[in-house]
Amino acid sequence: MKRPDGSLISFMSNLVKKNGGINCAQGIPGFEPPKELIDELVSAAHQPVHQYPAGNGDPKLRGLVAGGLCGNCGLTAENILVTNGATEAISLIYLYLRQRSAGNFTVLSFDPVYESYANLPKIYGDRFLCEYPDGTGSFDFDSIEARVKSEKVDLILLCSPGNPLGKIWKKSEIEALYEICLKYGAKLVFDAVYSDLYFGETPYLPFDLTGDTLFVVSAFSKMLSVTGWRVGYVVAGKGHIENMAKIHDYTGLCTPSVLQTAIAGYLEKNDCGRKYLEALRGKIKESFNVMHPILEKSGFLMPPIDGGYFIWAKIPAPFTDGFEFAMSLYEKMKVGTVPGIHFSEKGNDFIRISIAKPAAEIAEAASRIAGFVGK
Repeated sequence: MKRPDGSLISFMSNLVKKNGGINCAQGIPGFEPPKELIDELVSAAHQPVHQYPAGNGDPKLRGLVAGGLCGNCGLTAENILVTNGATEAISLIYLYLRQRSAGNFTVLSFDPVYESYANLPKIYGDRFLCEYPDGTGSFDFDSIEARVKSEKVDLILLCSPGNPLGKIWKKSEIEALYEICLKYGAKLVFDAVYSDLYFGETPYLPFDLTGDTLFVVSAFSKMLSVTGWRVGYVVAGKGHIENMAKIHDYTGLCTPSVLQTAIAGYLEKNDCGRKYLEALRGKIKESFNVMHPILEKSGFLMPPIDGGYFIWAKIPAPFTDGFEFAMSLYEKMKVGTVPGIHFSEKGNDFIRISIAKPAAEIAEAASRIAGFVGK
């Protein structure tokens, strides 16, 4: 079958939605949101909050993000812009920085790359550069600096834990990138959508570096298992937020007022969701611990994975084509995965597998994948 145009994530996920099976393609959580959040939603629906809210976001929600989720970094509501999910947040930052640039706009990110990072430059006709890790999964920062300088990079995009590869970037690595950006006038976007979903030590989040150089993007989609709500936010310097809000007026306009009210009420009354997050981390780690050894036993090769929703896996011999593998796996076993070529030019023999479902469902998906490989 010819590879379709557009997002392979959407393509593979839509196959499952239309024809049934286990959706390990799209990052859709198989877990219920917090009951207290749904109670807040019901309550909000009976409040007079059904008209346009403030374009930059509900003041209470912005304050809770700045004070509760961003830690004690001196940030205020003026540093927060609420958006229609993290995808709009990234797109808004991109559009804002691009229209401020003097000419050619050059973007750099790290292989394997989340789809928006590579496709936004493609949409706008800009240059996209990719840095590749060494055999240990690390990057050469001297090489990165030389490339940022020589290629006149305007924007670096980084996700931690990553998607599709759940690498967590160390504090020293993030600070090194930040210093490179400072030195050469580039901007750094830190995508923190999966930052609550880690398997070991709490990862470093660079809210303390927020200012002119750094933008932090996050959302409640994965944190509270409400991907359909599309409530995200940008954390940045006050001047950036004010200017992006003006663009947001003509693109996203605002984020649904009832949903913002419900999330604000939940965060305020439930310690910013920390109890729910602790349980959610445990469930996803359990699912990871179910899937990973079965894949390993079946001959898949996987780099270290520190957190997030996904397993990035090299398909076993004699398979060589990730797209053919994913299509055949779905056709024969009704398990949806995403071909690795969607995330990396070097990912033709990889697939991405979502593990954001209860362990029993992941065990069934793993059994089907093992059975497919065995046949």
